[in-house]
This record gives sequence, structure tokens and C-alpha cells, in this order.
Amino acid sequence: MNDLPQPFLSHPFDDDKLKEECGVFGVVGVKDAANFVALGLHALQHRGQEAGGIVAHDPEHGFNSAHRFGYVRDNFTKASLMETLPGPIAIGHVRYSTAGKKGAVIRDIQPFFGEFSLGGAAVAHNGNLTNADQLRRELIEMGAIFQSSSDSECIIHLMARSIQKRHADRIADALRRVEGAFSVVAMTRTKLIGVRDPLGVRPLVLGRLGDNGFALSSETCGLDIIGAEFVREIEPGEMVVIENGLVKSSRPFAPAKSRFCIFEHVYFSRPDSSYGGRSVYETRHQIGVELAREAPIEADLVCPVPDSGTPAAIGFSQESGIPFALGITRNQYMGRTFIEPTEQIRNMGVRLKLNVNKALIKGKRVILVDDSVVRGTTSRKIKDMILDAGAKEVHFRIASPPTAWPCFYGVDTPDRSKLLAAKMTEDEMRDWIGVDSLKFISLDGLYRAAGEAEGRNKEDPQYCDACFSGEYPISPADQLAKGFQMKTAAE
Repeated sequence: MNDLPQPFLSHPFDDDKLKEECGVFGVVGVKDAANFVALGLHALQHRGQEAGGIVAHDPEHGFNSAHRFGYVRDNFTKASLMETLPGPIAIGHVRYSTAGKKGAVIRDIQPFFGEFSLGGAAVAHNGNLTNADQLRRELIEMGAIFQSSSDSECIIHLMARSIQKRHADRIADALRRVEGAFSVVAMTRTKLIGVRDPLGVRPLVLGRLGDNGFALSSETCGLDIIGAEFVREIEPGEMVVIENGLVKSSRPFAPAKSRFCIFEHVYFSRPDSSYGGRSVYETRHQIGVELAREAPIEADLVCPVPDSGTPAAIGFSQESGIPFALGITRNQYMGRTFIEPTEQIRNMGVRLKLNVNKALIKGKRVILVDDSVVRGTTSRKIKDMILDAGAKEVHFRIASPPTAWPCFYGVDTPDRSKLLAAKMTEDEMRDWIGVDSLKFISLDGLYRAAGEAEGRNKEDPQYCDACFSGEYPISPADQLAKGFQMKTAAE
């Protein structure tokens, strides 16, 4: 029997999608900062729907925190709760567990708080530490007592063992010990701190709020919702410390070339966010254009698989001249998870989330544009729905290259043995899904869509694309210790 509480039972549609990592948000220099953080977390809800937390500080009441399961809107919109989080500085986190135990464990919800000799501090982390198992063993041997199963708690314990005299220096000390991907938002009684790992795998942006206020957010959409002005991205390997309306920048790590996660462009980020001066929507639209050029097919309709396939489907339609149509409708009110009251209802599977417009589809040759294929089970179900609606042909066009390798940098991907592209060629996947054609965008095509006119630099890739290429820019030490096999020359 599944031992997770009912609200955390995953729906079949969700099981075949890569899960967002987490979202972090922080505000300083405004009255009731926690209210702004709650709004920011609401904008970042797509990055984690399992749980959320906020820590705030007020000179009179000290540090206060709230950690809750479920959506931001169901918890952090209640006045009775928000009144317990006063003060001009606060940070928050929305979670989907990519490390530690899956499901409902209250002690795993961030931000994590520690009381140090020089005062309290809280930390929220987006990403995964690839040497967390090793660090955890070392820290426990030295007497550390862990309260959670999260890799992020290592940062608090490493801070506690630093001999530095300032919180920011302790954070830098701690992060120099860790490996992997991290965008960290931290707070002390008066300082808001933001840090990105040297490769900049996970995003973090800075915004200005009013005269003396500032915000840190995983995405620019978080700044938009609170009316903050986008200032700039926190650069890879940079630490910013914000206090009294001033932003101080430092570089606590050895310099390295940026390897931002390209899947942020494909799927994770909201389409109204932007990176490097380029909107995510623009990139996804251009992915569709590249797909139409690389894999043309005669058809009657181009239909997105809602919702992340929509911009690419529009681009495909415009480039190919084939009409765009909303052949599939998503039930917007079901949420990201679903409490199945009976096994019969659960067996309805993907139909609980998606429904086909039969009048539109019947007799048509249909191109379905989706963001990715993971296990392939949902693709088969969607294909069946389209054929049951009377489609003449079904063609899949996928807005990312084949996902053949797991991510260890903050994305919950299945074991490699469960990734369809790790076991089959493109033609074998086509036959297994049962469609007339199946084509993925090439890795070069994806890079071109992201603004790299010459495509991917094979000798020195511009992005982290390990889930597609198997080339990991940061050694996954813990996974190698567990027997994970890296890509061979033959592959």
C-alpha cells in the first residue's frame, strides 16, 4: 500500500513528466516582507507543489517560521498565519523533493534555520548537492545531528562548523565544500544573501522593490507578481549580500564557465520568465520553428499537448503553414495531483487531465507537439485518445532531444533504466508508442532555438544538457559510489 498521505498520491499523467526542482524567494527592506514572499512563491508554484515554507525576522519578535504541505494559495494567504511572520526580511521555498524522502515529511520542508554563536540564519536551496551523502557521513561522524533527509541541511551544518565571524563568510565556507548545483537564498536578522554555484546551473535573479527594498527569485515572474523591477541575474559563482538598501557582490569560488540548465528553457520555467535578456516563450516558440524545419510532415492540424507544448506548437504551425488548433483541452481545476476516490476513477488515467475535441480531430492528420518523452506511457495514452476521437494519422514532434540520462542537479528524473530513450532508438520508440511518426528536435536545433546560432559547441557546451547528452559538467560523486555508470566513448 502507498504510505503517502492522500494529497500526495501522484496522478498517472504526472508520473510521466520530469518534476520541477524547487523555487526560492527572498525579500528585504519592506514592511511585512513575508507577504511579498508568499506572492513570490505563488508565482513560482510550478517549480514545486509538494510543500512550502517561509522564515521571517522582526526585531521585536525575532525569527518565526511556517512550513506547510500543499499549495501556497491554500496556506500562505490566511491572515491568521501571515500575522505570525512579521518583519522587514523573509525568505521562502516551494518544494518538490528531488533528494531525501519523497512525500510528506514536515522536517524536510525548507527554509532550514540554525541558531549560531553569532545569531540565527535561515537557508533555502534550489538544486541538488552531488556529494551530499559523503558530507552527511562526515558530519555525523563529527557529531552533527540531522533533522531531515534533505541534502540541503548539509549547508546549515557546514556553516555551524565554520570558524568565520560573519554569516556570509560562513555560507561561502559551506558552499565551497559542496559539489553540484545550488542557487541559495539565505537570511540573517538584517541581511538577505543570494548565491549561485560556479556553473550557474540553477537560476537566480535580483529585483528592486520600492526605495530600499530588494528581492531574490528563482525566476523573473516572481519579481513581476510583487511589482519589483528586474535588476539583473545573479551571475554564476557570485554572492550578493543585501543590507540597508545596498547590494554588495563577491566571488567566493574559483571561476568557471557557465553551464545553465537548458531544460529551464524547454519545460521548467514559466513562459513569461526570461534569462539572458531572452524570454522563455521566445525560445519555446523558436523550438517549434526548428522542429518544423528539421522534421516536416504533411498534416491537417498542429495540436499542443497542454500546457508546456503550446509555444512550440505555435512556432511549428507558423513555420510549416499547417493550422494550429487546440485539439486537446486540459482540466485546469484538477491541480498537479489528484485524490482518486476509487480504483475505477484512477484507471481513467490521463483522461482526468486531458480531453480531446472530437469534432475537431475526426478524420484529420494530427501533429501533436509535446515538451518531452520520459517513460513514454503518457504519450501512448494520448495517442490512444486521439485515435479514439477518429484521427486519421497521429504524428509526435517533441520539443526536446531524447531524455536518455538522469539529472543529478535538482530535477527528479527516473532511473536510467526507466527512461524510454535510454533503451530504444527513435524508430523503436515510434513503434512502441504506436504513432505514424515520431521526431525529436536535435541538440543543435535546441541550442539554435535558445539563441546559439552555430548550435552546440561540442568541445565546450554552452549549457548543461546532461539529460540529453550524458555529459555531466559536475561529477555525480554520490551516484558513482552507488554504481551509476557514466557515458562510455561508444555511446
